[in-house]
Amino acid sequence: MIIDLDDLSSTETYFAMTQAIIPRPIAWVLSENSAGDYNLAPFSYFNAVCSDPPLIMISLGKKPDGSPKDTRVNIEARHHFVIHIASCEQIHQLNESSATLPAGVSEIEQLGLELAEFPGSPLPRLADCRLAMACEFYEVKELGPAQQALIFGRLTHLYIDDQVADQDHKGRLKIHADRLNPLGRLGAREYFTGGEVITLVRPA
Repeated sequence: MIIDLDDLSSTETYFAMTQAIIPRPIAWVLSENSAGDYNLAPFSYFNAVCSDPPLIMISLGKKPDGSPKDTRVNIEARHHFVIHIASCEQIHQLNESSATLPAGVSEIEQLGLELAEFPGSPLPRLADCRLAMACEFYEVKELGPAQQALIFGRLTHLYIDDQVADQDHKGRLKIHADRLNPLGRLGAREYFTGGEVITLVRPA
């Protein structure tokens, strides 16, 4: 099968890409609105892009009515956000947080999630997430006719549950993926729930 993307609509292209680029990490993003309420939403167009400075990228579309998503509005206005890496047991809460709610309605309250202090961050983190990243707004770029927003954030602090991380034989940080058990995104309604961890020696 050969697919020419020039022959596809933007919606068809989206479905093809999200099923071909798999698995994708999911950024479960907490941000704050002007009233001081917390918004929570998942985004799977997400990855690391630079380590000096330490930058991540999340890509956001728009709401069905064409307005910017609350996450973008909050980040651009207040410049701080927290990205969580959800574990597989949080799949239902993460999925529910993807619903489009009226601005000002907090997914945190709707889902009964607990927050915890995040030293070094002006925002809290989800208490039950084993890995969280405090971020500062760095830059935004808009791409394409639909004005897809690429938001770049600078990582400032990491929270890592002590049970999923320690040091390797060289004294470097070692996060154990099998203990973190991260949730990944596939196409359509599908998610990825881990698998075998294979360790290989890198060629010289």
